[in-house]
Amino acid sequence: MEKRIAGSAQIFLLLASLVIIVAGLAAAKAILVPVLLAGFIAIIGSRPMFWLQRKGFPVWLSVLLVVLLVILAGLLIMGRFGASISGFYENLPTYEAKIRDESGAVIDWLERRGIRNAGEMVMRVVDPGSAMRMVSYLLNALGHVLTNGFLVMMTVVFMLLEASSFPAKLRRIFGHEAALGQLTEFIDNVQRYMAIKMLTSLVTGGLVTAGLITIGIDYPLLWGLLAFLLNFVPNIGSIVAAIPAVLLALVQFDAARAGLVAGGYLIVNLVIGCLIEPRFMGRGLGLSTLVVFLSLLFWGWLLGPVGMLLAAPLTMIAKIALGSREETRWAAILLGPEGNGAGLPVRRKRRRD
Repeated sequence: MEKRIAGSAQIFLLLASLVIIVAGLAAAKAILVPVLLAGFIAIIGSRPMFWLQRKGFPVWLSVLLVVLLVILAGLLIMGRFGASISGFYENLPTYEAKIRDESGAVIDWLERRGIRNAGEMVMRVVDPGSAMRMVSYLLNALGHVLTNGFLVMMTVVFMLLEASSFPAKLRRIFGHEAALGQLTEFIDNVQRYMAIKMLTSLVTGGLVTAGLITIGIDYPLLWGLLAFLLNFVPNIGSIVAAIPAVLLALVQFDAARAGLVAGGYLIVNLVIGCLIEPRFMGRGLGLSTLVVFLSLLFWGWLLGPVGMLLAAPLTMIAKIALGSREETRWAAILLGPEGNGAGLPVRRKRRRD
């Protein structure tokens, strides 16, 4: 009886601790979001930084080159996409009105076919303008984060400088190679996941932009940026990224052109998501659809729209950490997709120096 009471007390203590931690994270959202964003940039930038150091570049020069590359990419994004975002905001009411007109025509057609009260039913369940407003809300949140660009970049610089001395600190902390090997494998898996996801997201955004330019859709760079960002959200992100472009094609042209846009998104995401990513990542670096959806809800509630973009990488890092130890590997399997060995991080043989 006493053991049961002690066990229940530990469970309640754990739940209370989780509530306090989550409340603290929510209170620190203004600082936490830029720091997390800087952390992911630093993880991606650490691979080229270490590559430059292996080629003989000093630490300060390799960090400087990586930071300059990140700043150049940020300026390019702000310069190229700033005008597109402004134009989209200006035309947003017009697009919403046209979408409502198109949906009204569909409702009239349904009512002529004998489906009564189709308009009320459709408008209660689906608001045609909500997709455009959702995109506007997401872009506004990203713009707010970019205003903290100086804080983000300074944090990236210090993280990259700290990453150079991190292996030596780990050797002094752990001493023995077994624990150091597990932690090094965890860091390698995280860097590998982020690097592959970054490259596949860039390819996805580039293909979407090129396809929309060919078809003639307004603001193709904006929709390419959205496809790049939402590609970090598995399964659900590609669907959400396609909705505004398909609706815009319907407003600009007709249903046939909208179907062509939807087909292009489908082909790009099938090739990238079903062929290229699994080939380079392996089945071990995946998440179940339910876990992705729940992580979107949790991190979106906790950190806002930027938290939704970071939800899958944050959950993936947690899964890799759980899979790096035998006693917590069962939790990594639960987070992973269906299949044999799902949830297990990719293990690679390390070279002996």
